[in-house]
Amino acid sequence: MNPDTKSDLMTIRDMCDAYDVTPRTLRFYEAKELISPIREGTKRLFTRRDRARLTLILRGKRFGFSLEDIRQTLDLYDRDKSDAAQRARACELARQRLAVMEAQRAELDVAIAELKAALAHAAERNQIPGHAA
Repeated sequence: MNPDTKSDLMTIRDMCDAYDVTPRTLRFYEAKELISPIREGTKRLFTRRDRARLTLILRGKRFGFSLEDIRQTLDLYDRDKSDAAQRARACELARQRLAVMEAQRAELDVAIAELKAALAHAAERNQIPGHAA
């Protein structure tokens, strides 16, 4: 890997500020080998590659992907230096996750409707403490 120029490197504090994460989060992802900052003694310097990977990690976590799914997707880029396989895998995972999320939303919609109906029924019968019909 060609070393990034000093101006391309970010400290752990810079990363925390830029990505709204904690130092503990960055150390965790480093321990899981999802990012690999340059180490200068106890100092960590994050490259453009680390920043790109962190962006993908955070997006994957927001969408509910497991760390293992994220790792496998990131590793695809490392294998062939092309993002084609990585993008294909990410799309496959995204479609699967979207189906799960839509099913969860449907279940929530049913539960919300049932709860609203139960509350309305209780209100009609004056059975809600502190509330008069």
